[in-house]
Amino acid sequence: MAALLDRALHILSMRDHSEAELRRKLAMQPAQGRRWSRRPSAAAVEPTVKEDIEKEVDAKERMAEISEAELEAAIDYCRQNDWLNDSRFALRYVNSRSKKGYGEQKIRMELIQKGIDRDTIDTAFSEAGIDRSAQAQAVAWKKFGQPLSTDRLVKIKVQRYLLSRGFSFEEIQSIYTQ
Repeated sequence: MAALLDRALHILSMRDHSEAELRRKLAMQPAQGRRWSRRPSAAAVEPTVKEDIEKEVDAKERMAEISEAELEAAIDYCRQNDWLNDSRFALRYVNSRSKKGYGEQKIRMELIQKGIDRDTIDTAFSEAGIDRSAQAQAVAWKKFGQPLSTDRLVKIKVQRYLLSRGFSFEEIQSIYTQ
């Protein structure tokens, strides 16, 4: 349990996570002798077939070592100490992605993929209080310059770009009517 809690704290110290993300990461055990490193060791670069099979068997055995009760206890401990909070995670994620120029639709999709429920997402967007039309205009100006061209082909290009960033059609149309 202590090792699992240590791993949870290590993961949460890097950035906020949703509960579903933390569960998934805790369920996966790191390789033996390595502490969450992304670089492969020199021995891991060219393993033999026998070593591959042994590593796979070891990984399955370590995965079986974590019980659902231990995982639940670690998650509950993190929740009790307010290290794990889906509402706070969603609000920070909405603010962060909005500042990077992404629209509401894309952010909603990403949060759903991260295991956040729709009510929490709605609350995060209402608390963030972001003017989506002004944000769409700022993103368009940054990419295509100011003032935006009224040429039909350029308008189509701007619309496609903003749609790919997750803005709604109404928000995109509002930048031309202001």
